[in-house]
Amino acid sequence: MVECAWKPRRYSMVAIYSATHFVVDFACAFLMFRTILNTPDWHICVLIYNFCAFAMQMPIGILADRLNRNCVFAIIGCIFTAAAYGISYFPIAAAIVAGVGNGMFHIGGGIDVLNISESKAGMLGVFVSPGAFGIYFGTMLGRGTGRLGVIVVLTLVVAAALILTVRRKQGAMYVSNATFSLDGGTSTSNKAKALIAVACFFIVVCLRSYAGLAFNFAWKGTRYWGVLLVFAVVIGKTAGGFASDRFGTVRVSIISLTLSALLFLASSFPIAGIAAMFLFNMTMPITLWAVAKVFPGAKGFSFGFLTFGLFLGFLPVYMGAYPPPGSSRLFVAVAVASFLLLPLGLKKADL
Repeated sequence: MVECAWKPRRYSMVAIYSATHFVVDFACAFLMFRTILNTPDWHICVLIYNFCAFAMQMPIGILADRLNRNCVFAIIGCIFTAAAYGISYFPIAAAIVAGVGNGMFHIGGGIDVLNISESKAGMLGVFVSPGAFGIYFGTMLGRGTGRLGVIVVLTLVVAAALILTVRRKQGAMYVSNATFSLDGGTSTSNKAKALIAVACFFIVVCLRSYAGLAFNFAWKGTRYWGVLLVFAVVIGKTAGGFASDRFGTVRVSIISLTLSALLFLASSFPIAGIAAMFLFNMTMPITLWAVAKVFPGAKGFSFGFLTFGLFLGFLPVYMGAYPPPGSSRLFVAVAVASFLLLPLGLKKADL
């Protein structure tokens, strides 16, 4: 059974995983915008990449839960991401390899971070938040003239740093995850409550994914406000984990989602919209932490289960189902629905 208590000496492991998260997401976004989106097959490549990166995390997570090689999964993910650049002349193949690499890194890193601090959500928020920076800057620079080789080298460098850090802090690449189980040892009645809780968390993730991709106010496209919006998303995820540890998951969820719904009413104004997204994203590490608590013997599955929700939230946007420009009603509705579902799920799961 994995040791769950948080120890300060392991901060460096979370730090290197978080930095690698930024680089992997940056490399994938850069590849998509530099090479794949300029090909005739770009539309199907985007779908394939997102399927491999998010929907495939669930089976990858089950495999990682059983094999007890979390760091190895993360490192292979980095290598796959770098390798995708070498086959970028074959866009569909590159999209598959980059997507699988992204998914493998997230699963390996996610399980290790959850193992390090199972009873807390703060470090989980630190791990997941740099991805938004990676996607933003990878997208922005991918439209420029940066060299592909530099990104490949950077990805391999962070993979090497990850190997060194894990070996120094953990002693080996092998770690004993909890025995794989989707049962959790609960009684029949508690199982029913757990299923209701997980369904609530899953729907919230689907809604958050769609809202984050569909947010389309005119000010979002300006460089100044766009950067502030990304900072709000990143800091919101980080703050949400630490706030839930300090004040409780239900309280933080209710307050953050209530305020975000009110601010979404005025989201045509940049400050209000940015604040709303900050508050809305505070619940991201809470949902991930909560599902892992429901399935303590299947952390990789838990991670992948919710990223499948991210994929489902992406599909309407992929098919062009955007709200009317400048409309705030959808975002208010999403925040209200999340307000109703997330606390209910947390209470059902006794969290």
